[in-house]
Amino acid sequence: MSETTEVEPRIITETGLEARVAHIVEPVVEGLGYRLVRVKISALNGMTVQIMAEKPDGTMNVEDCETVSRDVSPTLDVEDPIDGAYNLEVSSPGIDRPLVRRSDFERWNGHQAKVELAHPLDGRKRFKGVLAGLEGDSVAVDVEGTVTRLPLADIGEARLVLTDALIREALNRDKQKARRKDKSKDEAGA
Repeated sequence: MSETTEVEPRIITETGLEARVAHIVEPVVEGLGYRLVRVKISALNGMTVQIMAEKPDGTMNVEDCETVSRDVSPTLDVEDPIDGAYNLEVSSPGIDRPLVRRSDFERWNGHQAKVELAHPLDGRKRFKGVLAGLEGDSVAVDVEGTVTRLPLADIGEARLVLTDALIREALNRDKQKARRKDKSKDEAGA
């Protein structure tokens, strides 16, 4: 997968060491035709650097993860942003994915999400509700019948909530993708 992707900036980004790692790996990930979703560093198994990435269409399979890992690993070895040994883990965002770009909020409109603001809005930082569209530089979230507009610039973290509707949509997308793949094979063989 070496085609270039249209670069859409992430509006929710890392801080500290995670930001430094993201700065190093994002050009490599984009150069391979993928989009960086998130970098997370944890004390899991000593230390783990998790890089979450996806194709522009939101998919990511095991072979894609291997491709990203194979190219990112030597770059991190050369840049050496982390003191000591660590495990590198490349993964897809998963069904209950983080929302980090404007297009994520658009694509998952109508689904439940948890949003945490970096700065309180009317004394509140955490919101859980249904994504109700983008309006300028804000995302509308329907929290139990009340629509609240959250400034995108103030969002510290956002992720989808695992629901039956979300699982159904993910399964339907997988089925559609398989049908398109089968149709392409049939057309290529004809």
